[in-house]
Amino acid sequence: MSSTLLIRPLTASDLAAWRPLWDGYNAFYGLEGVTALPEERTRILWERLLDERVPMHALVAELDGELVGLSHFLFHLSTTRPAGVCYLQDLFTAPALRGKGIGRALIEATAAAAKAQGSERLYWQTHETNATGRALYDRVAEFKGFIVYGRDV
Repeated sequence: MSSTLLIRPLTASDLAAWRPLWDGYNAFYGLEGVTALPEERTRILWERLLDERVPMHALVAELDGELVGLSHFLFHLSTTRPAGVCYLQDLFTAPALRGKGIGRALIEATAAAAKAQGSERLYWQTHETNATGRALYDRVAEFKGFIVYGRDV
């Protein structure tokens, strides 16, 4: 990229620029319009991302002063990794800028944050139809073959 890409922690002043990325992430997974997340959930997420007492964190990608990507991640204990692990829960790059290294930079910065925290592993999941994302993930990580199930309780 000829422009300067900066990966940095999210700050309270980023709300207006972060929100379209968050909405874009959710729209990618079909959560828009009548199926959009309730506003209260986004408000709670925003508060958690900025609360130093919560083990949830966010990095943003800034290109020439504009936010163009995000990474939300959290640290947790593991039954098999004594030092704990890092779950990369959300990763999103502005659609017009995909393929320019922003997603990779966010993953690498998240991995560095995980290592600095003492985590032994960084992991994430994506939908099987996310071909663009999976092409990147196949280059930067190993597919372990697990299938994810979920159930609301």
